[in-house]
Amino acid sequence: MAYGVTDSLGGTIVKLKRYPFVLDLLRRLVKEKPMGTFGGALVLILLLSGVFADLLAPYGMNEVHLVDRLLPPSPQYVLGTDQLGRDLLSNIIYGARISVIIGLSCACCATLISIAIGAVSGLIGGKFDMAVQRFVDACMCIPTLLLTITIMSLVGKGMPQVIAVISITMGIAGSRVIRSAVIGIKENTYVEAAYALGCSTWRLLVRHILPNILAPVIINFTLIVGQAIMIEASLSFLGFGVPPGVPSWGSMLSAGGRQFMERAPQLALYPGLALALTVYGINMFGDALRDLMDPRLRGGVGRYKRVEKMIKKTN
Repeated sequence: MAYGVTDSLGGTIVKLKRYPFVLDLLRRLVKEKPMGTFGGALVLILLLSGVFADLLAPYGMNEVHLVDRLLPPSPQYVLGTDQLGRDLLSNIIYGARISVIIGLSCACCATLISIAIGAVSGLIGGKFDMAVQRFVDACMCIPTLLLTITIMSLVGKGMPQVIAVISITMGIAGSRVIRSAVIGIKENTYVEAAYALGCSTWRLLVRHILPNILAPVIINFTLIVGQAIMIEASLSFLGFGVPPGVPSWGSMLSAGGRQFMERAPQLALYPGLALALTVYGINMFGDALRDLMDPRLRGGVGRYKRVEKMIKKTN
């Protein structure tokens, strides 16, 4: 399907193709945001590595070869082995699965919590909004890592506990973004018209508010993924994350990275590099989505600028 830009006499000056939203966003991402495209490629590699870890890993998870302890990179072990003779590449690939599960799960749960707190608080307003925001302020006064460590020491180790604790802490902090977006939307005329027609608060929130704050919600989701992976790695590094035996990049840095770093530098180098590239790719991809989906930013009006250039060329 195509549409055109017309002059005052009704004649078409430039014909442009209309793409579906997802394809148009992907096309603009590739053409306008090369670093965002690179970050998206890293995110895709992480996702595929986690899903197909059993097929990609040359050795099984936690497969021990005691005679091959602390070997340097070689054709048999591409990235070397750790202090127990486990293949480092295989553990990093299986660690990507842990990062994918924790990152996406925490982002989904934290986004729902942020919407539940921020959207309702911003829409209702008044004393209810003031009470909720004071609770949010109290939670945000405590450093995130310190708060998560304190809660994890009470609930114990385990992946469900890690996901729940990170989701709650990140969801409460992210509610500020959602609340700000809702406050900016609810002053519009169509919201007042819906109120005048007797629209209930729940219907107003679902049908009119949430669709118009979808862009900040998606952007907040992508940012939470990287933060959740970093917090999980920090918890595992300190011994409060996933239980022993579960390959995690943070636990790999803590278990063998600190103790045998001088003898086998790869134990700290490669898990740290995988963690850094993953968080970097997610952040770059999230920034690119923010620029493309927010029309107030330069990247959001890129296609309209191209239309103006095409019109000037035709004149």
